[in-house]
Amino acid sequence: MADGSGEPVLVSLTAPARRSLVEGLVRATGSGNRDSAARTVDVDVSDAEIADFLAEVAHADTGFIARTAHGDRALAIIAATVAALCGEDIRAALATPNIAFLTTLKPPAIEAVRTVLLAIETETPDAVTHSLAPLAVADSPR
Repeated sequence: MADGSGEPVLVSLTAPARRSLVEGLVRATGSGNRDSAARTVDVDVSDAEIADFLAEVAHADTGFIARTAHGDRALAIIAATVAALCGEDIRAALATPNIAFLTTLKPPAIEAVRTVLLAIETETPDAVTHSLAPLAVADSPR
């Protein structure tokens, strides 16, 4: 690349920051950090209701905020969101989250998930965050 003087211009190329699958995802209910366009859904309802919701929201213009008190349900909603985006069986992902698969998601897939699943709100943020620890492996440098 030249700057008009015929001399090369050095350009610093850096890799874009990698977004995490779980870092910053969990927050306390009522923390005030809200996306006004995002829908909030209680994910402690039946799997059938969540599957129907995810099939719709995966193709919507806005993301959603999941609300749960249970770490296992938070893990399930992440897996089900991935399944919805991939066209896989959402109910199966809710019932049995595939941790091994989730930890191998590439940055573009993680970005897609975080664009749809904006946050998980809970009254127990420490416990829910602890339940998502197996997914933090995906956030470690490889």
